[in-house]
Amino acid sequence: MTRELNDPRLIDTPVPGGRDDLPLKGSRFNWPKSGWLWTGPALLAVVIVGFSVSGSRESNTPPQVRILPVETMQVQPVSSYSTLRTYTGEVTTRRSSELGFERSGELVSILVDEGDRVRAGAPLATLDVRNLEAERRELFAERAQLAAQLKELQAGPRTQTIAAARASVRDLGEQLELARAKRSRREMLLSEGAISREQLDEISFETGALAARLAASQSNLDELLAGTRDERVEAQRASVARLDARLANLEVNIDKSTLKAPFAGTISTRRVDEGTVISAGQAVLRVVEDGVQEARIGLPVQVAVKPGSTQNIRIGPKTYTGRVTAQLPELSSPTRTVTVVVRLDGAPEISSGETARLELAETVPVSGYRLPTSALVPGVRGLWSAYVLAGGSKSTNGTYQVQRRDVEVLHTESEHVLVRGTLRPGERIVVSGAHRIVPGQQVRPTR
Repeated sequence: MTRELNDPRLIDTPVPGGRDDLPLKGSRFNWPKSGWLWTGPALLAVVIVGFSVSGSRESNTPPQVRILPVETMQVQPVSSYSTLRTYTGEVTTRRSSELGFERSGELVSILVDEGDRVRAGAPLATLDVRNLEAERRELFAERAQLAAQLKELQAGPRTQTIAAARASVRDLGEQLELARAKRSRREMLLSEGAISREQLDEISFETGALAARLAASQSNLDELLAGTRDERVEAQRASVARLDARLANLEVNIDKSTLKAPFAGTISTRRVDEGTVISAGQAVLRVVEDGVQEARIGLPVQVAVKPGSTQNIRIGPKTYTGRVTAQLPELSSPTRTVTVVVRLDGAPEISSGETARLELAETVPVSGYRLPTSALVPGVRGLWSAYVLAGGSKSTNGTYQVQRRDVEVLHTESEHVLVRGTLRPGERIVVSGAHRIVPGQQVRPTR
């Protein structure tokens, strides 16, 4: 049945009594509708075969290998690198003091306020000194008394006193002679029995008493004639000197009742006001020295900075030149660093408490290679890589095959890095265009 339907000789044969025996209007041929069923697939097959033949011809053409031009350099090992280390510190004044009185008392006046500039020795505040002044007057009076006594001792006894002593000696001598004469007569009378023994004893006792009084009067006269003893004069001088010391101590207390600036500076803090009763040592004012600033910077123990050397200190946007004045002998407990003191001269605009930075060039020993930053490409696990020209793969047209080498970055600079890894001395690495190539690619070095 199928074969009969596909026979072209049967296409134009009309079917008697059927609707297909009528010819189509405007058509030269009367094609049955089933004739299009086999022509469509046939045309599609012809098109597919044509494309297949064309594709097979193109696949037989060998692919064109793309060779990239790159810049290279030869790597050499380095044993160290120089870097700038920045160490941070603080600007301080060379001198600052919390000022107070050495004794307690009522604060009667404060002569300065915060922000005032003062010169060295200028009075700043005073205490009430009325009790000290009263004590001073009392000591002056006592000293005058002791000084007068000393003058008297140094002058010795008066002539009138000596004359009176001599008269007393003569009088007693005469009385003694009279008593002795009476005793002689009574001894004679006693031997004749004219008087009693008692009368003789009375005159004998009177004679002895007069002799004793005469000896005492003579000793007093001799003392007056010899003058005052040196020991009494020295003792009196010591008493006067003791009063002088008490007066000097009182003068010191009166002088210290006025608080004075120990150096030229600026009043930074006023802690109390007038009328306050303060204790000894209590802070009243804080003064900060003008004109001389210091930077105190902590450095590691192994970093050496010589005292007297000149260093550049960066404070804010400006850089100042300073001289190292000292390196403190003890380590700072919190940071375990050595404090270096740098004196900054000619920088009055710097304020105490600002941050100071010291930059020092250090040479760090290391084993690695110095490469341009353009030679690095990202690697795996946070590492970096570089492309090297594979040794022994040079062809006749000057091309190389690149290999990937993993490296670790040790130090970075502006345009170079210091790395270590699987590189070998003398190898040539790709320094430009590394981001355009892949491992195994053919490249041609331009230099």
